Amino acid sequence: MINSYKNEDILFLDIETVPQFESYNQLSDEFKQLWDKKAKKISSEDDIAEEVYQRAGIYAEFGKIICISVGLIVSKDGNPFFRVKSFASQNEFELLTDFVDMLNKFSAKPNATLCAHNGKEFDFPYIARRCLINGIKLPKILDIAGKKPWEVMFLDTMELWKFGDYKHYTSLNLLTHVFNIPTPKDDIDGSQVAEVFYKEKDLDRIVRYCEKDVLAVAQLFLRYKNEPIIDSNNIEVAS
Repeated sequence: MINSYKNEDILFLDIETVPQFESYNQLSDEFKQLWDKKAKKISSEDDIAEEVYQRAGIYAEFGKIICISVGLIVSKDGNPFFRVKSFASQNEFELLTDFVDMLNKFSAKPNATLCAHNGKEFDFPYIARRCLINGIKLPKILDIAGKKPWEVMFLDTMELWKFGDYKHYTSLNLLTHVFNIPTPKDDIDGSQVAEVFYKEKDLDRIVRYCEKDVLAVAQLFLRYKNEPIIDSNNIEVAS
């Protein structure tokens, strides 16, 4: 089944998110109360809501997107190349607006498909929710309400690895290791993104990390298809 997908019809993506505010103390009183209720559900009784706030970035209601990296596999002289582009900004509305403009153009393709690692549980719904919160019309490919399962053009490299087994989460880092793909975690990992964003104010570093992740997703997909992975010399980064 996976071989029925043409590489050039797939837009690979990865997102980086952070809490909406640098610290719990910057929340409004009402938002603090709402986060306190959320924190009780996702933490142990001994945890303090203020300390748990560092995890707020993984929830679309309390976090925001600071980078979306996308990539396409193209063929040149029979060899796979990877074209990657990032949408990154401290202004989420501008970032999402630019991303949605691109996505609307891409999804005009008859078999346009999105692919991410754990995308069905995280990346795709997170983007859709943040678009709505920002008052941005959903791109057709993300507007899946009422669609039949076979009409939803999503691929998920984590789901593909499960082969019907729903017991375990398998990280992208683990899969790149077992498939002998260069790791995207050679600098920072997801748990450090908020600190790099708020403390170091180094968005460029986060972009590089996100681009490595989206490349890893594409490489993993190629390995699933038993196709050669992309040579490091065949990666093109758009400005």
